[in-house]
Amino acid sequence: MGTVTLIIAIVALIIAIVAYYRTGGVAALKKQVEDLTNAGETMVSKASDSLRNKAADALGKVEEAVRGDEETKE
Repeated sequence: MGTVTLIIAIVALIIAIVAYYRTGGVAALKKQVEDLTNAGETMVSKASDSLRNKAADALGKVEEAVRGDEETKE
């Protein structure tokens, strides 16, 4: 009885390994991870550019306000 169970387990393992390789295996996982990483980097890049522009605009307005006050004092 134990021998039959062992044989069934080995056959199931072989079927699982074959199915894994037929679906792409490790190569498909690596490609998917790479695609997601690239998408994430693109999103972060766009977000940081937008944030950088907003910060520059805000600092420009602060500079105008400060320099405008300095010009009226002189």
